[in-house]
Amino acid sequence: MHQDQYQKSKLPIFIFTTVIALGIAGWLGWFLAAHHDGNSEHHEPHMPHLWQIGILPFLGILGAIALLPLLNLTRHWWEYNINRFFVAMCCSAATIVFMAFTSGSDSIGPMLEHSIMKDFIPFIVLLFSLYVISGGIYLSGDLAASPRINTSFLAIGAGIASFIGTTGASMLLIRPLLKTNSQRKYKVHTIVMFIFLVSNIGGTLLPIGDPPLFLGYLRGVPFMWTLGLWPMWATTCGILLVVYFVWDSMLYRKESARDHKPDETHQQPLRLQGGINFLWIGGIVATAALVDSTKPLIGTDWTPFPYCRELFMLLFVVLSLKTTPEAIHKANNFTYAAILEVAALFSGIFIAMQVPLAVLEASGKAITSTMNEPWHFFWSTGTLSGFLDNAPTYVVFFKLSQSIPEGEMLAVNNGSVPVLLLIAVSLGAVFMGAMTYIGNGPNFMVKAIAEQEGIEMPSFFGFMFKYSIPVLIPIFVLITFLFLV
Repeated sequence: MHQDQYQKSKLPIFIFTTVIALGIAGWLGWFLAAHHDGNSEHHEPHMPHLWQIGILPFLGILGAIALLPLLNLTRHWWEYNINRFFVAMCCSAATIVFMAFTSGSDSIGPMLEHSIMKDFIPFIVLLFSLYVISGGIYLSGDLAASPRINTSFLAIGAGIASFIGTTGASMLLIRPLLKTNSQRKYKVHTIVMFIFLVSNIGGTLLPIGDPPLFLGYLRGVPFMWTLGLWPMWATTCGILLVVYFVWDSMLYRKESARDHKPDETHQQPLRLQGGINFLWIGGIVATAALVDSTKPLIGTDWTPFPYCRELFMLLFVVLSLKTTPEAIHKANNFTYAAILEVAALFSGIFIAMQVPLAVLEASGKAITSTMNEPWHFFWSTGTLSGFLDNAPTYVVFFKLSQSIPEGEMLAVNNGSVPVLLLIAVSLGAVFMGAMTYIGNGPNFMVKAIAEQEGIEMPSFFGFMFKYSIPVLIPIFVLITFLFLV
């Protein structure tokens, strides 16, 4: 059965079981909290006594992402977004039970409001909007898949990612890149470097570029502040492009002339269709920059209501769908499967990660007593961004940095933050979101689209140990010595 048909046929049962699972979790959490000694040590305002148990649901999601696609018994089952969502909701339910038991049932509401209402909804609406609108832009044509052409694709993607978002740039360029390389024997390294450059590091210069920077903007970081990160962005992108060109040239020479002949004889110039969608992407950028429910709209006395920004973004999505011919979506092989995969998994990740994040926040004093240099924050933020998703990790270290009032300060909501530490946190979250598939939302989208085209992408651990660690870590060490020490 086709995946869409499968999802539709199982959707009512799935919704019912999900509601029941969450309902049972909420009731069980309330029951345990009600029968738990209010004076117990579990209510101490520092690291939870049972934190080892509390992180198990989050580890469960990571384990599912890493292992289920590899096991013969579960590989086919895991292909369906409904099943991914089911795993995410089970882990969410376990987190709810744990939070209720250790912190009381009253903690569940604020936790869900923070993780879902304040973080996940803006996160997924921004990704969804850029995904759909960029899906209405079609680059037709087929270029020769030479190292020079491929490097140019990556350079263009890294250049525009900050201005149309890593999601928008990834969705705009991944299919033309796949088509261009369809006759190449070696292409996985190209997709991986695309994830590094276009889906992550390229989005460093504006809040619209990458979700963690958008969350920083929501917390008062000026919209144009991240443009000051251009030296780090240019250095990292430049090194990666040189590394890729050498790497791809070596693999290109390993391929035979027979491998290259079909590619050379089927070349077509690039042609852009659906250009009106750049207008709607501009609307997304303007909305992200100007619409803030905590401040009056510039030039007016009107303060936008909560989620006004997200409603405007969805309006641009509707305008895109109305003004884009269906033929463009068909030519793009556009489906909602990739963004649904992100939504399915990250809905659970945003809830399940609340316990490990709470441990980090509760340990703030202990952390900042030994970690107060920019390079400390760069590597700490980056390391956890690869496994906790870079958006909420950014928020935690953003808060931690506010407790170290040293050097030049930048005024933000509810106080100020040291500029050097904010630079380190921003770079760590954006750059090291490329370390794993779950480090940043677009990583999963690119992986899913590549696999839809028949490319066997590396596993969760294969991506880390074969590609991201050996390629990225040496560059990040260099960035540390150049800019953060």
